[in-house]
Amino acid sequence: MIARRLVAPVVGVLGFLLAWELLVRAFDVRPFILRAPSRIITYLFDHLDDYAGAAWVTIMHAGVGLLLALLIALMIGAAMAASPFVEQATQPVLTLVQVTPFVAYIASVVLWLGSGTRPAVFIVALVCMPAFAFATVDGMRSADPAARELLASVDASRWEVLWRLRLPSATPSLFTTARYNVGLALIAAYLVEGGNFANEGLGAIGKRAAALNEGDALWAAVFAMAIIGSLSLVAISLGQRFALHWHASQRSQRR
Repeated sequence: MIARRLVAPVVGVLGFLLAWELLVRAFDVRPFILRAPSRIITYLFDHLDDYAGAAWVTIMHAGVGLLLALLIALMIGAAMAASPFVEQATQPVLTLVQVTPFVAYIASVVLWLGSGTRPAVFIVALVCMPAFAFATVDGMRSADPAARELLASVDASRWEVLWRLRLPSATPSLFTTARYNVGLALIAAYLVEGGNFANEGLGAIGKRAAALNEGDALWAAVFAMAIIGSLSLVAISLGQRFALHWHASQRSQRR
């Protein structure tokens, strides 16, 4: 079972890349329209040091921003779950943040916070926070009513109810949201790096390659982002199986 779960994604990715390679070669697609995966991978490995250093910067921007978004969302979501008034007042603001195209104000944030890490982390945290907050509210309110009554019968404090019941109830929905947010975080980090003055990260490589019409360098940045995203999803899946070993969804997968 475990071997099949490891082999199946690899087969799927290799099959996709093979179909892409055959498509480019069979139809003689011009390089300025679409590069062959073999050419992109060769370029990526020829410049591995440059892309590895840039990838680490992008991972840091996305990871720190994602963690900040989660911590802020837990506080906001807990308050929303505890008070209908707070939820009604906060939900429209979170919706506005979520639906506003953050690309439009990247330049303003860079001018405000300066170049480097701060604008990237800020944008990532801002765009990822609403989804985490909504997931926190839904998860905390889905706590078992019988468990709530049991904790109330022993006069448990609000902190104990939050820590022992509401937060564990929200954990599955938070992991599900993290699968979506990790892609959003990487995209936000990439775009901010492209509009930043620090000239670091995969976004900076991508922007420079696009400006100079260097297709191989641009596609290599895209492949590097895809690799980071795929590994991040694998890490989230492993973390979910470890943290939620008690949950029905994980017990059913082990059968």
